Amino acid sequence: MSLINSEIQPFKATAYQQGEFIEVTEATLKGKWSVLFFYPADFTFVCPTELEDLADNYAEFRKLGVEIYSVSTDTHFCHKAWHDTSPAIGKIGYPMIADPTHVLSRNLGVLIEDAGIADRGTFVIDPQGRIQIIEITAGGVGRDAKELLRKIKAAQYVAAHPGEVCPAKWQEGAKTLAPSLDLVGKI
Repeated sequence: MSLINSEIQPFKATAYQQGEFIEVTEATLKGKWSVLFFYPADFTFVCPTELEDLADNYAEFRKLGVEIYSVSTDTHFCHKAWHDTSPAIGKIGYPMIADPTHVLSRNLGVLIEDAGIADRGTFVIDPQGRIQIIEITAGGVGRDAKELLRKIKAAQYVAAHPGEVCPAKWQEGAKTLAPSLDLVGKI
């Protein structure tokens, strides 16, 4: 069953953010655009490159009204230790959610059960708490924050302009499409 347009399920988790432990729930995600950015584990290899890329582009996400939440099955204590010891992770200003109980990872179908870690899953959630974008990649394939920004801009555009859709490679300000009978077979 597809999770697209489904509402984020209830959860309660502890996150590490800028020297504090904070509580994050499904209610925290509502009212703004949010990204749940799952990664396998702290103190690994591809993960810090992805999280640093998000940190380097965090201001751009914030300009769009988007909050980033990185998520792994590590504890919030582990997130703090990683933040305090890694120059790349030390750049992070967004919340780092701990999912040691696997509630979030299971709810969103990214838990690798026999390993107890999450796949690389990206979930973009609209202000109503509904999932609009899902991307899941293999463990060795890193994601790109700029491409995520492009997809979020397209999702926000479509949400604000009912009846319009964004074609492949759409960039902000580019032409969109208004699906209609007269376009069938002409694109």
